Amino acid sequence: MPLILSLILSLVLSSQPNFKAASLDESIDPVISAIDGGSSGDLAKYFDSSLSLNINGQQGEYSKNQAELVIKDFFKKNPSMGFKVVYRSETNPSVSSFIGDYQSQEGLFKVFIKVALQTGSLKIYSLEFVKG
Repeated sequence: MPLILSLILSLVLSSQPNFKAASLDESIDPVISAIDGGSSGDLAKYFDSSLSLNINGQQGEYSKNQAELVIKDFFKKNPSMGFKVVYRSETNPSVSSFIGDYQSQEGLFKVFIKVALQTGSLKIYSLEFVKG
């Protein structure tokens, strides 16, 4: 009987890192949807209190509210025709990076997203849209 309990405990403990990765995947989905839909308001819900923002070479540190206005202007000038994540880097359980392709009528933009898990919620601390 103790062997069975040890086996069950080993299985439970070995599956926990996968649970963290799955929860990060699930939590990034609304960010992906917000970019895909061109919704600055939905995207801003995931901004840290300040973040590094680069829109095609115009970069700086912005407050959450300022960044939302800059992104709103970008989405207005470059309406979304689709967004997909093409690369995920999740080497650290609390910090991850994502690279995606944002398609608009103006062309393709590479999107670089850096996020951190802070007290159980996802926060974007760096966001870049660079025309490809």
